[in-house]
Amino acid sequence: MIHYILQIIGFQLLFLITYDLFLKKETFFNWNRGYLLITPILSFLLPLIQLDVIRQLIPTSYNIKLPEILTTDSPMQVHLLPEVVIGSENQLSNYFSLIPIIGYLWYIGITISVFLFLFKVYKISKLKRSGNKVHTKNITLVSLPNTDTAFSFFNTIYIGNDLSEVKKSNVIIHEKIHVREYHSLDLIFFEILRIILWFNPLVYIYQNRIATLQEYIADSEAIAETNKKDYYQDLLSQVFQTEKISFINTFFNHSLIKKRLVMLQKSKSKKVYLLKYLLLIPIISSMLIYSSCSEDSRTIESKEVPLTTLTQRAESLLSKINSEGTYSEESKELFSILMQDIGNISDDQLKSEKMEVFQNLIQTITKLTPEITQKEEIEGVPFIKADVVPIHPDCTHLTGEDAKKCFSQKISQHIGKEFDTKIGNDIGLNGRLRIYARFKINKNGEIEDIQARGPHKKLEEETLRVINTLPKMTPGMKDGKAVSVLYSLPIVFEIKE
Repeated sequence: MIHYILQIIGFQLLFLITYDLFLKKETFFNWNRGYLLITPILSFLLPLIQLDVIRQLIPTSYNIKLPEILTTDSPMQVHLLPEVVIGSENQLSNYFSLIPIIGYLWYIGITISVFLFLFKVYKISKLKRSGNKVHTKNITLVSLPNTDTAFSFFNTIYIGNDLSEVKKSNVIIHEKIHVREYHSLDLIFFEILRIILWFNPLVYIYQNRIATLQEYIADSEAIAETNKKDYYQDLLSQVFQTEKISFINTFFNHSLIKKRLVMLQKSKSKKVYLLKYLLLIPIISSMLIYSSCSEDSRTIESKEVPLTTLTQRAESLLSKINSEGTYSEESKELFSILMQDIGNISDDQLKSEKMEVFQNLIQTITKLTPEITQKEEIEGVPFIKADVVPIHPDCTHLTGEDAKKCFSQKISQHIGKEFDTKIGNDIGLNGRLRIYARFKINKNGEIEDIQARGPHKKLEEETLRVINTLPKMTPGMKDGKAVSVLYSLPIVFEIKE
C-alpha cells in the first residue's frame, strides 16, 4: 500500500513538472484543463496496470537473477524441499508498530479533512441563507449585505452589495462562465483528493493550478462580452474581501491578479504547440514500464508458475538451441530464468504426469549444454536418482520415504528455530517475503555451496547463516559410492502489518 501511494505521488510529480515546464504558459486553456483533470486519475490507475507484454520484453528476473554458478547445473539435479514458513513474532506482538500508526494517522487526517470540508459547505450555505436571492434561468444570484466579496459555487453566484453596478456587471459575466463551464466540479474533485491524500502536497498544487486556469478561461471569454478597459480596472482596483474557501471561484483573488492580467494580454499560442501534449506518450509509456516491471518492495509474494508455461518455455529454448547449433548467451539467460521459476511450481504440479514431460525436456537441454555435459563425473546427482538419499543425524533409524520425510521435517524445524525473526523490524518490510536458497550436501555429508536470493540483503545473509549451522549429514549414495546432492529450499518469512 505504501509503495502504491509513493507511486501515485511520484507520477503526479512528473505530470506537474511537465505541466509547469511545457504547458502552463500556453493559451490552450481547455486542453490544459483536461490535462490537469486526467493526469491525477492516471496517477491512481497506472500503478495498478501490469502488462505481461512489457514484462516479457523486460523481465524483472534480470534484476534479481541468481549468481552465475546457479545457472550451470540442470534443475533436475536439485531437490526441491517443502516450503518453510517463518513468522515474525516480534512484529505480531508489537501493537504500536510503524504501519498501524501510519494507518491511524491517515484515518485521523481524513476525518479532520471531512470536517473541514463540511464546515466550508456550512459557511457557503449560511451566506446563501443570509443574502437576498434572485432566480434567473439556471442561475441563482445571491446579494450579500455589507461586503464587496464575489464568487460562485455551482449554479449560484454570490456578490456583495458594496460593489458598484459596473463592477457587479463585470463580475456576474465572469462568474456566469464559471457556472456554465461547471468549474465547481473540478474544484470539488480536487477537494475529494485532498481528503483522501491530505498529506500529499501535490494535490494542493494541482488544485491551485486548476483554479488559476479556470480564471484564465473565464477572463478570456468574459473580455469578449464586456468593456475591456472596465474589466482591467476591476482587476487592478483596490483590495476586496474574499472568502477563503478552496473550492469556490473567487473573482477578486489578489494572488492571481497579476497572472490574469499577463495572460489576458498574451497572444494566442500557435497551434503547432499543441504537439507538446504528445509528451504524454513517452511519460505514460515509461510509467507503464515501471509499474509492469516493478513489484511492491514493501510487500512481496511470489506467484505460482503454471507447469504448462514452463514446458512451453523449455520447448522454445530447446528449439532455439537446436536451430542455432550453439548454447548462446541468450540461451544461458533463458535457462537461468527457467531455473529460477522452478521453485514456484506447486506440489500438485510436481506430482502430475506433465512433470515427467518437463523433466525429459530439461534432460535433453542439459545434454546439449557444454557447461553441464563437460563434467564427466557427476558432482551433484538428482535426489530422485540417488540410491540412498542424505540422512539427517536424527533420522538414521529410518529408510526410504520415511527418511526423506524426516529429513525435510528436520530441515524445516532447524530453519524455523534458528532464523532471527527480529530482522522483520530492522528492514521495515511486511507481508509474505520469499527467500530461495540452494545448498549442497557433499560426499562427506557436509553443507557447502550455500546460496540465497531474497527481497533484502539482510534476509539473504540470515538464510546463509542459518543453513550453515545445519549438522553434518550421512551423505547420499549412488552405485555404492558417496555423492553430492543439491537442494533447493524455498523459505517464506511472514511479517504481519
